[in-house]
Amino acid sequence: MTAPGRLIGASLGPGDPGWITRRAWEVLHGAGRWAYPVRAAGERSYALGIVERAGLQAPGDALELIFPMTHDPQELAQAWARAAAAVAESLRSGRDVVFLVEGDASTYATFGHLARTVEAELPAVEVETIPGVASFVAAPARLGWPLATQHETVVVLPGGYGLETVQRLLPEMDTLVLLKVRPLLDPLIDLLEERDLLASSALVERAGSPDERVVTDLRTLRGGAGVHYLSLLLVRNPHRRWARTAGGEG
Repeated sequence: MTAPGRLIGASLGPGDPGWITRRAWEVLHGAGRWAYPVRAAGERSYALGIVERAGLQAPGDALELIFPMTHDPQELAQAWARAAAAVAESLRSGRDVVFLVEGDASTYATFGHLARTVEAELPAVEVETIPGVASFVAAPARLGWPLATQHETVVVLPGGYGLETVQRLLPEMDTLVLLKVRPLLDPLIDLLEERDLLASSALVERAGSPDERVVTDLRTLRGGAGVHYLSLLLVRNPHRRWARTAGGEG
């Protein structure tokens, strides 16, 4: 009986092909079958685009896996089942499958769910996760801001948080990273203006890609027009640092 191939999550970083690690580059040049995510059949894959900008082309047998942008649990379950079945079929032949992941494969990524779904169908499969540059690490680098310095606290919130959570955490954190901010952008801008934090906040979209956008005047974004879903808001809280220094800490 042929041993199943490995399922490899190849982290590519958020957009700049120069951020692909040597390990990910190695598996991209290996014999594994590529798989990449799209939201709809035939749609351009953001993850695949990163690899193409690195000068590589998808092999003819690459798997396009559809993960629709929907909250319908039945539709989502069917999509995950189809993706897992397609991946498991290749793995059963003994061939590795290399899943292309924008950002870091272990951080709010599709890969973790895909791996669990495939493992449920093929328990003997070996899974390798190749770490990469996460968007919330790339964004402050693009801004020239520190994500955190000595003794500072950082919180990263995924999509789905509410404004009340942000209000509660702002006074306690030196840096707050808010992912997928488009649905809450206007109330977030109002809150940051109220807390006198607009000057130390910025939005970064698709860091490192040709479509990267950095906005330091958040007031120009009111209405949310044109804000990409691959966006994050970085908030540095100088009030907390001043209070800590005044209190004798640090």
